[in-house]
Amino acid sequence: MRVPVSWLREYVDLPADVTPRGLAAKLISVGLEVETVDEVGAELAGPIVVGRVAAIEELTGFKKPIRYCQVDVGTANGSGERQNIICGAVNFAVGDLVVVSLPGAVLAGGFAIGSRQTYGRLSEGMICSATELGLWEDHAGIVVLPEGFADPGTDAFDLLGLRDDVLDIAVTPDRGYALSMRGVARDAAVLYGAAFTDPAEVKPPATEGEGYPAAIADLDACDRFVLRDISGFDTDAPTPLWMKRRLALAGMRSVSLAVDVTNYVMWETGQPLHAFDRAKLSGGIVVRRARAGERLETLDHVDRALDPDDILITDDSGPISMAGTMGGLNSEIDDASTDLVVEAAHFSESGTARMSRRHNLHSEASRRFERGVDRRLPPYASARAVELLLLLGGGRMGGLTDVDPEVLAPPPIVVAEDHAAKVAGVDYPAGTSSTWLRAIGCTVEELPGVLSVVPPPWRTDISDPNDLAEEVIRFEGYENIPAIPPRAPAGRGLTRTQRLRRAVGRGLAGAGYSEVLSFPFVGERDLDGLHLPEDDPRRASLALANPMSDGEPLLRTTLLPGLLKTLARNAGRGSTSVSLFEAGLVYLPRDGAPARAPAPAVDRAPGADELTALAAAIPDQPYRVGAVLAGDREPAGWWGGGRQANWADAVEAAHEVARAAGVALRVAQAQAVPWHPGRCAALSVPGPDGEVVVGHAGELHPRVVKAYGLPERSVAMEVGLDLIEAAIAPADAPFISTYPVATQDVALVVEESVPAGAVEAALRSGAGELLEAVRLFDVYTGAQVGEGRKSLAYTLRLRAGDRTLTAEEATAARDAAVASAGELTGARLRG
Repeated sequence: MRVPVSWLREYVDLPADVTPRGLAAKLISVGLEVETVDEVGAELAGPIVVGRVAAIEELTGFKKPIRYCQVDVGTANGSGERQNIICGAVNFAVGDLVVVSLPGAVLAGGFAIGSRQTYGRLSEGMICSATELGLWEDHAGIVVLPEGFADPGTDAFDLLGLRDDVLDIAVTPDRGYALSMRGVARDAAVLYGAAFTDPAEVKPPATEGEGYPAAIADLDACDRFVLRDISGFDTDAPTPLWMKRRLALAGMRSVSLAVDVTNYVMWETGQPLHAFDRAKLSGGIVVRRARAGERLETLDHVDRALDPDDILITDDSGPISMAGTMGGLNSEIDDASTDLVVEAAHFSESGTARMSRRHNLHSEASRRFERGVDRRLPPYASARAVELLLLLGGGRMGGLTDVDPEVLAPPPIVVAEDHAAKVAGVDYPAGTSSTWLRAIGCTVEELPGVLSVVPPPWRTDISDPNDLAEEVIRFEGYENIPAIPPRAPAGRGLTRTQRLRRAVGRGLAGAGYSEVLSFPFVGERDLDGLHLPEDDPRRASLALANPMSDGEPLLRTTLLPGLLKTLARNAGRGSTSVSLFEAGLVYLPRDGAPARAPAPAVDRAPGADELTALAAAIPDQPYRVGAVLAGDREPAGWWGGGRQANWADAVEAAHEVARAAGVALRVAQAQAVPWHPGRCAALSVPGPDGEVVVGHAGELHPRVVKAYGLPERSVAMEVGLDLIEAAIAPADAPFISTYPVATQDVALVVEESVPAGAVEAALRSGAGELLEAVRLFDVYTGAQVGEGRKSLAYTLRLRAGDRTLTAEEATAARDAAVASAGELTGARLRG
């Protein structure tokens, strides 16, 4: 909604020192979203004056008409002599009043005016068009002013409104009244305590004869319908400059006087209007719903198939207008329309909105009806339109038709006097609510402790006590509500699950991973890229009823597709070394769940059976953590060569997750899709019934790397954080020994197929209580250990809590650990 400030001042007596930006700030403070304050014409500079064409010499020999004009500009040029100006427009004659920019002026677009030699003559300025002055878009010729408009030499800035400030307001759906000068002026008047002049308070003109016959067939579609007749209208009467200028500032194009007047009154009062050509009407008008098979060609030249829910204005020939949205082409006024029927009505908000969306037909009229229009306004707005039409276009007043069925008035809203204070948390003085509610037009009856409030008819958004509280609070000032941070009750805070998820994120970020967030949607192509078998549970995914993309209609069952596509995107943009992680939900359908979730009714609460059916349709949503790596894990530099990421780094990422949870992770060789069969590890944690596999890590299969376009030897990890969290044991404060540690190194030779994790577990079981930690620090394969074998070197940290260990005790613990490893894994000490 564009609001010219000069136009607004006609309806509200704003103080002289109010600036447009100050006004905008005030309106913003009460909930009107003023997006910009446009300084229209700020680039124009004088002298721009009124001139009278005194003589015209037609120059010949050029490809287009060229005229050498002498223009009387009074004393504006400093000499009082006529100004010589070259002009190519032909829509003016000797004696016409025009707008002249003299040398030194600057026009729209920063176009500077000076004296120059052109077409063999000296041109001392320019005779201006509306486009050059920034008035409105018009390339038909220059502006010809009406006779008596002003004397030659008069400054044109104020006369034509060349400079103005326009507030551009984004009107929210709950403030439909602000889609009019009348509505914005009301709020401005309340804000400044200024006098308000209602443009809708017009004295209806006297009518002659009976009005055009009309009836309402569906009161749910329309509950007020007003027609006013005019005959003998002058179709050649032009729209006055002041009206064209205001419409242009409001963002509307001038069409003809009849159309411009209806648009002007709509902008002024908020009531949409439509003018029919009476000669094109056939029989009485009826407002009704559409019938099967009916069609209408609207003013935009589109032939529309109508829906039975559409609201129509019809006559004996059928539909002539889509009510509150757009008129029909057959009843459109044209250059021969001398007898008019002006229509103003009150149509259903929801019915207009549905029709507008159904036909993808949005107009200024539908915007207003959707948000609510004052039901009492049609006779006054139509009277205002007829008043302007008769004043500017002549003619005679005809009859009036006002179909005004009895409509049950809504009951008063009863609200506690201090309700607004309680909502805002501010102790407003007694009487504050009633003062502001009366200021916005409510009828307020003060009862003991409560107020009985009847909202004004133009505020269709006010329907309950909280709406009234909002009105009081916004005028008292949102900025006056103190900012009091909520205080967390003692003993509360983050849950264990929340703390764990944050710890995992911090741990992986600290290890060099960048977190990514992927859409939880995948397609069959993504699952095919992982080379999942047809019976893989991850292929049993839920299909979305309304997917964002036809290529991704499924909910993800694994984090890997999103991570791999993000890795490919980064690699494709030149990132040679990438480490990414993601934490989020996956969606696993339950056995026996319905294919589609039931849709409960919206007019009542769902019953117990419906809630059970809804719960059964909800998939399991475990929380997963995944990571992918490609390129160098350790960069090369002056310190030495780098190291490419390998399967062990993926396993280490899983260890990072487990460390955040305080859980020991067991690693064992495995085969799982989509990992390389020889470079894949199964990750497990202790459970009540033994080891529980929580995920896998390792190098991706080459076919998966190729399918996703990943760098070679890319690695990935995915674990279920819910399963890891379930393995967290009650926390016991560790005993910290003050005695020194004893270290023992052992190198064990085992078959190459024996996992290092199995050897480590055997060492732990054999070393007993003295073992504090064990770490693998070297792996060797080669001729010294024989083909098919490998050497694993471990450091054992031994410590007692009550004494310093002797060399004999440390050696005995080491030997016991080695013996256990030999018994359980076939390991022997390396010679």
